[in-house]
Amino acid sequence: MTEDMMTIREMCDAYDVTPRTLRFYESKELLFPTREGQKRLFTRRDRARLKLILRGKRFGFSLEQIRQLLDLYHMGDQQHTQLARTYDIARERLSEMEQQREELDEAIADLKEQLKWGERVIASMTDKKAAE
Repeated sequence: MTEDMMTIREMCDAYDVTPRTLRFYESKELLFPTREGQKRLFTRRDRARLKLILRGKRFGFSLEQIRQLLDLYHMGDQQHTQLARTYDIARERLSEMEQQREELDEAIADLKEQLKWGERVIASMTDKKAAE
């Protein structure tokens, strides 16, 4: 085996993914390993694509968005279209994440207030029982 190729096990170990994940990405036409009988062999291109897939997933991109972005690589414009579209999607995603963070911060503050209220109610009930 050449150093340019990796087995499914080597890919799993290198990128902390499961064989099932790699087969799923293959079924979604995100990865295109070569085959030697039943054996899947992953090229440098597959490894680069997997890095981008995992990064996209971490940022909350959908698999369809990731697939479309990966497909733009071969546009023949030195990846200008791919980079511009990735930038646009990333800006949208960042805006969504910031909105989610604001909503989460509000929910956390609300819950903290409810917990303080609950502490006061429980304390007053405990004080009443002790006085009886």
